[in-house]
Amino acid sequence: SLAKFLIFGLLSSIFLMTSLSLGPAAKAEEQEPEKSDLESNLVISGVLVADGVRLSGVQIQITGAGIDEIVTSDGEGKWSLPVPEKADYQITLITTTLPSGVELVDSTATVLEVKSSDWLTSTATRNFRFVGTAVQTTSLMDQILQRFVAGIIFGSLLALASVGLSLIFGTTGLSNFAHGEAVTLGGITAWLAGSILGLPIALVIVLGLIVGGLSGYIQNQILWMPLRRRGTKLVQMMIVSIGLAIVLRYSYLFFIDGTTKSYTGGLSGVISLGPIKLTQGSILTFVLAIAVLLAFAWFLTKTRVGRATRAVSDNISLAEASGIDSEKIIKIVWIAGSALAALGGILLALYRQVSWSMGFEILLLIFAAVVLGGLGSAYGALLGSFIVGVLVELSSLVLPADLKYASALFLMILVLVFRPQGVLGKKQRVG
Repeated sequence: SLAKFLIFGLLSSIFLMTSLSLGPAAKAEEQEPEKSDLESNLVISGVLVADGVRLSGVQIQITGAGIDEIVTSDGEGKWSLPVPEKADYQITLITTTLPSGVELVDSTATVLEVKSSDWLTSTATRNFRFVGTAVQTTSLMDQILQRFVAGIIFGSLLALASVGLSLIFGTTGLSNFAHGEAVTLGGITAWLAGSILGLPIALVIVLGLIVGGLSGYIQNQILWMPLRRRGTKLVQMMIVSIGLAIVLRYSYLFFIDGTTKSYTGGLSGVISLGPIKLTQGSILTFVLAIAVLLAFAWFLTKTRVGRATRAVSDNISLAEASGIDSEKIIKIVWIAGSALAALGGILLALYRQVSWSMGFEILLLIFAAVVLGGLGSAYGALLGSFIVGVLVELSSLVLPADLKYASALFLMILVLVFRPQGVLGKKQRVG
C-alpha cells in the first residue's frame, strides 16, 4: 500500500543519512579546513564563483563581535562560519589565495560588511564578484572524470523531479509548468527548517516530504480535479499551470527576498576520491536520491497501487474498464510527484544553494529529461535525467557557464525531430 511505501522510504532515508554522516566523517575531518569551535544558529556564508567555475581553497577572514576567524572555501566554492550574535562583521578576501587568472571585478573591494540591521534571518550571505577563469592545473582526463561524477549527481536530482512530472503527464496528460515551484518549495523548506530553526537533516527531509506531498494534494483538490470534472482542455490547463507557476514563484520572492540562501546540513566537509573531490553533502545527495528512486521503482512494479498507476498512465480508459479508480490514482500521483520534487529541492539546496527561482532555473532541464526518456514513462524520465545531467556538466568544459544548459535543450530538439516518442517511449498512432 502507499502507507507502507512511505514508511519504508522514510525509514530507509533516515538509515542512509545516519550511516553516511557517521561513516565518512572521520576521513572528512582530516581534509576539512580548520573551523571555529563556536556553535551557533547564526551563520555568515557565501559562494565563490568565477565565470561559472567554483573556487576551492580560497581563504576568507571574518572579524567582529569578538571573533577573528579564517575559513576556506570547499570543493563547491562554499564557505560559512557560525557567529555569536547579530552584530557588525567584516568579511575580508585573502587575495593571495585566489587561483591564477582570477581577480576581483573591483580590485579595491576586498572587504564586505554585514551590519547588525542586515540580520533579518539567521543567515547572512555575502558574495565577492570575480572576473577571469581559474587556471586548471589538473589534467583533461581528471576534469572529465570530475564533471562526469558531478553530472551523475546532478542527474539523480533531476530524476526525482522528472519522474513525478512524467507520471503526472502520463495519468492526466498535463504538462505541468508549476512543477519547478515544487522543487523550490522543497529548497525553501530545507533552508527554513535547517538553517533558521536548526532542525537535524533527517527531520528536514521528512518535513520537506510532508510539505511537498501536502502541496500536491491541495493543488489537485482545489485546482486540477475541478478543472478535469468540467472537461477543461489540456491546453487551457497548461496555461493555468504557467499562471500558477508565476504566482508561486513571485510569492516565494516576496517572502524570502531575492538573495541566495545557504544550507549545508552540517555536511560541508570535502572528501577526495583520487582526482575527484566531493563534499559530504554531495555524497548524501546522490545516495539518498538513488535510494528513493529505487524505492519508488519497487513501488511502481511490486505494489498494487504502483501497478494501477502504470496502468492509468498507459491507458486510462482501459484501466477504468478494469475497475481501477483513476481519480484515486491521480490523487496519489500528485502527492507522490510533488513530494519527490520537494525532496529534489532539498537535495539541490545541499548540492548548491537556495533561491526563489531555483526550480524555474532547472524546469526546462526537467522537461528535456522527460522528453528524452519518453513522455509518460517513469523509467524513461529516470534515464533521460542522467543523460541530461552528464551532458550539462560535461558541456561546461567547452561552453561558457551561461550556455551549458543549452546543450540539454539542443538534445531535446534533436530527439523531437528524429525520435519524438523518446528513448523508451512507444510509437503511437494519431488519428
